[in-house]
Amino acid sequence: MTHQAHAYHMVDPSPWPLTGALAALLLTSGLALWFHYQKTVVLTLGLVVTIFTMIQWWRDVVREATYQGHHTSLVQKGLRYGMLLFITSEVFFFLGFFWAFFNASLAPTMEIGECWPPTGITPLNPFEVPLLNTAVLLASGVTVTWAHHNIMQGNRNEAIQSLTLTIILGIYFTLLQAMEYYEAPFTIADGVYGSTFFVATGFHGLHVIIGTLFLSACLLRLTLHHFTSNHHFGFEAAAWYWHFVDVVWLFLYISIYWWGS
Repeated sequence: MTHQAHAYHMVDPSPWPLTGALAALLLTSGLALWFHYQKTVVLTLGLVVTIFTMIQWWRDVVREATYQGHHTSLVQKGLRYGMLLFITSEVFFFLGFFWAFFNASLAPTMEIGECWPPTGITPLNPFEVPLLNTAVLLASGVTVTWAHHNIMQGNRNEAIQSLTLTIILGIYFTLLQAMEYYEAPFTIADGVYGSTFFVATGFHGLHVIIGTLFLSACLLRLTLHHFTSNHHFGFEAAAWYWHFVDVVWLFLYISIYWWGS
């Protein structure tokens, strides 16, 4: 940074946006071929290129932030704004699912029996697995906050322990939801109830998996001494994302599992 008179990060030319765009093309084309012709060669190639791009691009970002000193306080401020905008977009993403759910449930049509849940649907008991999942996610919110506090205090060993516990709770939540889906008495094909339930909770489950991977990468970086008490935005972004996932689940539990049943 000594050769420039400003605190901004002028990113070096990178091939990874190009390979990422190519991976997206291969994935979409591969999915279409898989759906219609049961051919998986293009889809597999797309997955390989996607994983390769992710590893290489994130490696470059870690190197720029940790070893080259490009992520100054001003750059970190911009990254924080970017993460907040991303989470805001995710809020509106889930808002569409809640809109569809309440539009169908508050004014049920004659086709579904003019009642909610629709005629013939047996909803899940909100005080069994869903309540346990709520407790698991709330506990993970506590442990990820504990990890953040330990990083800021310089307690690296305790940060590793609490972050590991958070990841375990995230995996446990995913396993519980998979079991719930397997044993559910209805499917995504069961009208508007099945579609709104599985799309909303399924996309939340996908976000839990992404957040678990995000935190796992942070755990790896923490063991490699990449984070300091005043330079750990990578973990902060993961913690913000995880808290967002927690809040969305509370709304899902109250509206779809409890009120909707």
